[in-house]
Formats: sequence, structure tokens, C-alpha cells
Amino acid sequence: MGRRSIGVAVIGAGRAGMIHARNFSRKFADAHLVCVVDPVETACRSAIEELGIDEFYLDYRKALEDERIEAVVVVTPTVLHRDIVVQAAAAGKHILCEKPMAMNVAECRQMIDAADAAGVKLQIGFMRRFDRSFVAAREAVDSGAIGEVVLVKSLTHGPSVPQPWMYDIRKSNGPLAEVSSHDIDTLRWFTGSEFSEVYAVAGNFRCREVRDEFPDFYDNVVMNARFENGMQGVVEGAVSVSYGYDSRLEVLGTSGIIFVGTVREDAVTVVNGKQGVTGAAVKSWRSLFADAYEAEDHAFIQAIIEDSVPRVTGHDGMMAVAVVNAGNESIVEKRPVRSVK
Repeated sequence: MGRRSIGVAVIGAGRAGMIHARNFSRKFADAHLVCVVDPVETACRSAIEELGIDEFYLDYRKALEDERIEAVVVVTPTVLHRDIVVQAAAAGKHILCEKPMAMNVAECRQMIDAADAAGVKLQIGFMRRFDRSFVAAREAVDSGAIGEVVLVKSLTHGPSVPQPWMYDIRKSNGPLAEVSSHDIDTLRWFTGSEFSEVYAVAGNFRCREVRDEFPDFYDNVVMNARFENGMQGVVEGAVSVSYGYDSRLEVLGTSGIIFVGTVREDAVTVVNGKQGVTGAAVKSWRSLFADAYEAEDHAFIQAIIEDSVPRVTGHDGMMAVAVVNAGNESIVEKRPVRSVK
């Protein structure tokens, strides 16, 4: 009897969607890509040509009717996540939903309830929890290598210009959601606690051309946090930085410190009298976290086959959304926000 292979559909054929699609089309013996879904036909045709598969759907509901598909990966704009996930669960499909999970806590609860009612897996796409460096750092914390954790600082600076829909905070929840969700989850992971209070400040410094049309949009944000267990946190997010992709973590303890990440692409440093110290910067999250995405995708399949709880649950996704909403409230009202849940 042959080994079981899970049929997967990837809903969303953009940059992140294609990372998942490549993994499921080539990397795993226990999963295979059945189709891609995207409302833009040219995106679908380009995807299936690259992936070497024959099928695509322009409407995700058609994929949910396909009996060959046991699992879906949802990689669409955030505002669409709730409806797709709830319908996928009702159709009996297991779900890997990219971050941010949804627009607000109420939507997240609906998604969790739908998955629970249908008895399907719901995993959220926080791939840093699968990155070897981040995992090693978490293990070092657990071993007591730096004593008790006092402060966790996480930053993400992205080089890309935001997609047009991201400028509307009502549709995207802003860079706190699109960029800093990973950092928020990292702080929850490394403190082992929930946020109790946040204070965020933000501004638009690089995307000035959209200031008139989208006065609430910010491209730079700093958020200080207090946790229920007394630990402290800092999240820093930025878009359109142009110099490269920058993801770093700092965990300060009572007797040591842990650093994860560097802006440098490799370990080669060139020093001369004309240019000083030079070296290539990391260009994209797609290359930096390629192995983490692969590990994340395979863990999703293993959770289905083994009927185990996903390593990143709907609750994890919901709590990150709660912090995003609290941070945006803090930005608008220019005050600390104590109620994060």
C-alpha cells in the first residue's frame, strides 16, 4: 500500500502563495499540489506553467468542491481570510492560513469555531517558529542560558513598496499587521506570555505620495509592550526601506543576551580604503526564510496525517490580531492601550 499523499490547493498565486505552491508541488512525498486559485487568470496560467500542473480555479469555491483536495493554503489579502477559511472548514478542508489571520478578534473566533466544528486543522503562517535560528534561540532560553527573560525586541524592515490595497488601513490593518505580525508572535513565543499593554507611535516618512489619499497610513511604527508576566517588549516595523530585508531578534535576560539575525546576506566582509566596510544585504524574506516556509508547510501536513495539534494554532493567530488592533488604536488615540484581548 502506497504512502498517503494529501491533495493541496493554494488560494492566492502571489509572492507568498507561490512559495507554498512550489513546496507542495516538489518537496514532499506525503503531499501534492492539485491546483492553484486566483481571480487573475494570467497569474494562474503563469503559476501552473512554472509548477508543472494542469489545473487552476478562478473561484476558490470551485476548489472547495473538488474532492481531490483535502487541504488549502489561504494566501489572499487579509480582508478575505475569514470568509474563505470558514467556507473551507465547512467543506471539510484542513487549512493553513497566512498571517495576519483576520481583521479583528471576532473574525478570528469565527474561523476557530468553524474549524473546531468541522474537525479540521487550522494552522497560522508564522514561519519564524520553524526557522532554525529562531528555534535554536528559543531552546537557549529554555535551557536557562541567559537566566530569566527580561526584554524581547523584534524588528522587521521590508524593502518593498506596499501593494495598493495595503495603504487603506481599513482593508489591511496597516504595517503592524502586514509587516509586524511576525514580530508580535515572536514576542509572545519568547516571553511565554500574553500582551497586557501596548503603546505605539507611527508615521509616514517614505510613502509620502499617498499622504493625501490615505492620511492614516504609516510606513514606520514602534510599539512598546508590557506582558502579563511582567516581561517587556519592543516591536519595530518599517516598509519601503530600500536597503534590503532586515529581520532581527534580541532577547535580554538577567544573566545574558541572545541575538538572532543580521542585515548581511553572507559572512563575507570587504574592507578597503575607498569604500570602507562593504557587503551585500539580505534582499528578500523569500530567500531568508525559504527553509522555514518548507518546514512550516511540512509540519501542516504532518499535523493532518498524525491528527496532532498544529504548532501554530488559531489562538496564536488571534492573539497577534488582538495586539495589532490594540496597537492601531494606540496610534490613533496617542495613548497606551491596556486591554489587548
